Amino acid sequence: MPAAERKADTRDQLKAQLKADRALLTAAFHEDGKPEKLLRALRQSVDTVLTVAWNEAGLPATSALVGVGGYGRGELFPYSDVDLLILLSEPADAITRGKLEELVQLLWDLGLEIGSSIRTVDECMTESQADITVQTSLLEARLVAGDSAVFDQLHQRYQAAMDPQAFFQAKTAEMRLRHAKYEDTAFSLEPNCKESPGGLRDLQVILWVAKAAGLASSFGQLAARGLITQTEARALMEKERAFKDIRVRLHLHTNRREDRLVFDVQDAIARSLGLRDSGAGPNARRASEFLMQRYYWAAKAVTQLNTILLQNIEAQLFPQPSEAVIIDDYFNAVSSFIDIRDDDTFEKHPSSMLAIFVVMTERPDIKGMTARTIRALWHARDRIDAPFRADPVNRALFLRILQAPVGVVHALRRMNDMSILGRYLPVFRRIVGQMQHDLFHVYTVDQHIMMVVRNMRRFTMSEHAHEYPFCSQLIANFRDPWLLYVAALFHDIAKGRGGDHSKLGIADARQFCEEHGIDEEDTELVTFMVEQHLTMSQVAQKQDLSDPDVISAFAKVVGDERHLTALYLLTVADIRGTSPKVWNAWKAKLLEDLYRVTLRVLGGEPHSADRELKNRQDEARAMLRLWGLPVNAHEALWNQLDVAWFLRHDAADIAWQTRALHDRIDAQKPVIKCRLAPIGEGLQVAVYIKDQPDLFARICSYFDRKNFSILDAKIHTTRNGYALDTFMVTEQNFAKSYRDIINLIEHELCELLTSQAPLPGPSHGRLSRLSRTFPITPTVDLRPDERGQHYLLSISANDRTGLLYSIANVLTRYRINVHTAKIMTLGERVEDVFLVDGAVLSSQRNQIQLETALLDALKV
Repeated sequence: MPAAERKADTRDQLKAQLKADRALLTAAFHEDGKPEKLLRALRQSVDTVLTVAWNEAGLPATSALVGVGGYGRGELFPYSDVDLLILLSEPADAITRGKLEELVQLLWDLGLEIGSSIRTVDECMTESQADITVQTSLLEARLVAGDSAVFDQLHQRYQAAMDPQAFFQAKTAEMRLRHAKYEDTAFSLEPNCKESPGGLRDLQVILWVAKAAGLASSFGQLAARGLITQTEARALMEKERAFKDIRVRLHLHTNRREDRLVFDVQDAIARSLGLRDSGAGPNARRASEFLMQRYYWAAKAVTQLNTILLQNIEAQLFPQPSEAVIIDDYFNAVSSFIDIRDDDTFEKHPSSMLAIFVVMTERPDIKGMTARTIRALWHARDRIDAPFRADPVNRALFLRILQAPVGVVHALRRMNDMSILGRYLPVFRRIVGQMQHDLFHVYTVDQHIMMVVRNMRRFTMSEHAHEYPFCSQLIANFRDPWLLYVAALFHDIAKGRGGDHSKLGIADARQFCEEHGIDEEDTELVTFMVEQHLTMSQVAQKQDLSDPDVISAFAKVVGDERHLTALYLLTVADIRGTSPKVWNAWKAKLLEDLYRVTLRVLGGEPHSADRELKNRQDEARAMLRLWGLPVNAHEALWNQLDVAWFLRHDAADIAWQTRALHDRIDAQKPVIKCRLAPIGEGLQVAVYIKDQPDLFARICSYFDRKNFSILDAKIHTTRNGYALDTFMVTEQNFAKSYRDIINLIEHELCELLTSQAPLPGPSHGRLSRLSRTFPITPTVDLRPDERGQHYLLSISANDRTGLLYSIANVLTRYRINVHTAKIMTLGERVEDVFLVDGAVLSSQRNQIQLETALLDALKV
C-alpha cells in the first residue's frame, strides 16, 4: 500500500476509534454519573491514539510526547484542549520539522483540539522561568510516548530550578487577579465553575503550590501531612467531584468547551442531575434554583478551605518565628492575623464568635484570621442557636459590628462567607445563594445585599467621595448612619417568599430592631426604608416630576427630611448594587431632582407652578444675557410656549433651546440641535418642526436605526403649530467621536424629517440570551391621569432592539399624541411610561384595540 494511502487509512481508523470511544464512554457516564471515571477514560482513549500517531510519525528516537496541563494531570474533559509538549533533545532540522508538521496536522485531522508546543529541554527551562503559566503546565507533565530519558532530564532540571516560595507568591497573586475579574464573588448568577472564586481552579491552585513545595499531590496527602483534617479533605474531594460533574455535563450539553453555568443551560444541567421543580404557587422554585443554591454553598465551602490550606502552606514555606501579642482574654495577634488563644475558645465562649469580628473592626492592622481560627470558627458555627441569639451580650456585639467606624463591610462579608451571619440572622440564611430572575440583578440575594451595604459604606469614605459627592455630603450630616446599614440588610430579606417582599420584610426588620434595643423612632425609620425602598425610584423614573401633585404626594410619603435623605441614599445604593448596566447618569439626575424639589416642599416652600415658572424663566434670561443675546430675544419663542413646557425643562435647557430658536420660530425646514447632555452622559437632541402626526415615530425610527437608546423624551406642541421635542439619547461609543456624531444627527435627522418618506416597518430585534431564558409576559396598562385630561400608558416587556419604535409605530397608527415618554431600562427589562391623548381614547372599545395592538407589537 502506498505511504499516502497507509497514512490516510491510519488517520481514518484512529478518528473512528476516538469517535467510538467517546460515544461509549459518554453513554456509560449517563448511566453511572461518575465524572472522574469518564475523565480518566477519555484521557486513556486519547493516550492510545496519540501513541499510535507518535509511533507512525517517525520522529528522532531521543524525542518524547508529553502531556501537560489538565491532560498531563491525567484527566480530559469532553471538549477540553489536549495540551501537548513535543520534547526534543536538540533543535529540529528540516526533516524533523516536516515530520512534526505532519504529526500536528494529523492530530487536528483526528478532531482533537490540540494546544501544542515544540521545545528542547533548554527552551522549556527558559520559558518556564519567564512565564508562570508555562511553569504551572510543566508541573503536571506526564510522558505519553517516546524517549523516557529526555523526559527524565526535563523533570530533573525542572525540579532543581523550582523555587517553591516564588511559585507560591506568583500563583496566589494570579488567583487574586482572577478573583477580581469575577468581582471577588462566587455568587454571580452565571458563575464559571472553573474560574470563578470557589471553583475548580481554586482547588487546583492548592494542589499546584503543595506539589511545587514537595508537600503533597492530593488532598488526602495534605491531610496526612496535617495541613487539613481528614474531614476537610473529604469535603474538598466531594466539592471537586461535584464541580467536575457539572463541568462534564456543561460540555456534553452544549457540545463545546463551556465552563459557564449560564441561564440557558442551568435548568438542563439541574434535570440531568435529577433535580426537579418544586411545584406551583408563589413559593415554587425551579430545578435550576436548587442546582445553583447547591453550587453556591459548595463554592463557599471551597473558599473557606482554600483560605485555610493556602495559609497553612504559606506557613510551611515562609516560617516566621513570631511572638503572639495578647489582644484580650480570647485572642492573640500573630503576624498581623488574629488567632484564638485556645483551640476550644469558641466552644467554651460562644460569644467570642461575634467578638472576633468586633476586634477586627477595631484593629485595622489585623488583615485576617489564622487558619486555626478559621477552622475553629467554621466548626463551631452550629453553636449559634436560639439561646445564643437571645443573649443580650451577643445582640450588643452584633450592633457594635454595625456601628464600627471602619471594617463593617469586611466583617459582614466574612461573617457571611463563614456562615456566621446566616446563623445569627436565620432570615438572612434563607436568601443565601438564592437566585433572582428579574433580568436586572446579577447577584444572588445575599450578595446583592452585601453590595448595597458596601455602596452605603462608600458614601461615608472620603476616598470615594468623588464617586457620589451628593450622597457623601448627605450621609456626612446623617445622624446614626449605621441605621442605614440595618435597612440595607433587611430591604430584600423577604425575597422568594411569595408576595410583596417590601411588605413582608417589615416584620423581620421590626423584630430585629426590637430585639436589639433600637428605640421606636429609629425602628420606624428602618421599617420605613424597607417598606418604601422601591418607591423613590418608581416616582423618579415613571412619574412627571414637573407635576406639583406628584411631588406633594411623594413628600407626604416621606414626611420629613431625615426620611427623605435615608430613602434617597438607600435607593442609590440599591440601584448601584443590582448590576453595572442598570445605573446611569440620567437616573442619577432624576433621583437628585426628586430629592431637591421634595426637600423644598418639606421645608415649607410651596411647590407652586407659578413660583417655579418665574424662577426658571429668570434664571434662563440671566443665562441668555451672558451669551450676549438682546434683552427681548426670548420673547418670540416664549410667547408660543405654555407653562407645561417650562416646568418640564430646567433653566439651562430653556436657555439652550431659546438661544437656538429665538430667531427661527417660523422656520420652514426642521431645526435640529444636539449637544452633550449636561448630566455628563449621552446626548440631548432638540427637534423643532411643523407638527405632524407621525413625528414621534419618525424620530424613534431614526434613533433605532442608529442603535441609540432613548432615555427620555419630552414632546410639546407650540401655539403656532410647531413641535418642540427634546430627547435624551445614549450610545455605547459616542464618547470617542461625539463631535462627528452630533454633526451627523443634526444633518441626517433634518434630511429624514424633510423627506416625508413612508415610515419603515418596525424591526423585530432578537431578544438577548437572558431574556430568551427568562421571558416576561408583556403588560400594557392604559388609564386616565388624575385630572382626566390625558392618559398614562405603562408598558413592561423584555428589552430588544427596535422595541420603542414598534411602540411608537402603533401609537401613530391609532393617532395617539405623546406628550412625555419615560424610558426605564432595568437590565434586560423595560418599563416605559407615556403621557398620551387622542380622540380615539374616548371609546373604551378603541382603548382595548390599542392595548391589543401594543401587546402584539411587544411580541418577538
